[in-house]
Amino acid sequence: MTVGQTGAVTVFAGSAPGVEERWSDTAYRLGAAIAGRGAALVYGAGGVGLMGAVSQGALDHGGTVVGVIPQSMMDREWGRGDLSELVITESMHQRKKIMADRCDGFICLPGGSGTLEELVEIWSWLNLGYLRQPLVLLDDGGFWQPLLGLAEHFESAGFLAPEARARLLVAADPDHALRLALG
Repeated sequence: MTVGQTGAVTVFAGSAPGVEERWSDTAYRLGAAIAGRGAALVYGAGGVGLMGAVSQGALDHGGTVVGVIPQSMMDREWGRGDLSELVITESMHQRKKIMADRCDGFICLPGGSGTLEELVEIWSWLNLGYLRQPLVLLDDGGFWQPLLGLAEHFESAGFLAPEARARLLVAADPDHALRLALG
């Protein structure tokens, strides 16, 4: 974090745009809102899909954007070269650890298996007490409702405590997500 910043938020997002045009718009608006708040964006360093949209929103509005990416992905030219800071790691696990260490809260945009894997690992770390930051699902158009239903199923089946399910915070828009993630 640099002087004048009011925190940092890690955003997990798809490397594809998805089928709904509004998801890219929401990602861009989230990046712009992060920059407007004076916070830093920490994310997976991608330049396409929702990752590209959130980072472009922050960059277009003068924000600090920190990309964290494994060397193997850089070798495939998946990372942006125009970020405020680019951290290259040896592994995906190291990437997620750095992203967790450098933020005050997490926001999850729509995405696929990679986004799901990231949010579930962070949620597990929260439930085990390894992390304390808020974890927010930006539920654009109900995208995360199937996951929330699964969490309720885990709880009703006795595999998830109510307080563990409650750690999945839900926001309908970028401003609400930022308030939940950064206070």
